[in-house]
Amino acid sequence: MAEENKQRNDDPTSKLESSKTHARQAADDLRSAASAVANEYRDKAEQVWDDARDRARTFQDDAEQYVRENPTKAVITALGIGFVLGMIFRR
Repeated sequence: MAEENKQRNDDPTSKLESSKTHARQAADDLRSAASAVANEYRDKAEQVWDDARDRARTFQDDAEQYVRENPTKAVITALGIGFVLGMIFRR
């Protein structure tokens, strides 16, 4: 009986099947781990994107409010910036 078990364990086909099963399980574990990490990074990226979008909206709203409250300063500032940029790019 011990020899039959030894023969079954030494059988190349059973070793191959065992290796296939082990490789598939390892691949499934790796796929699951990679998927979990990818989901975590995606969630973080979405959070950062939402924060950046909110900041941009806040900045835009603040800029619009400033221009409405100080139209003369806004126009003079825009002209000054345009003049400086024109001088820089002219060269």
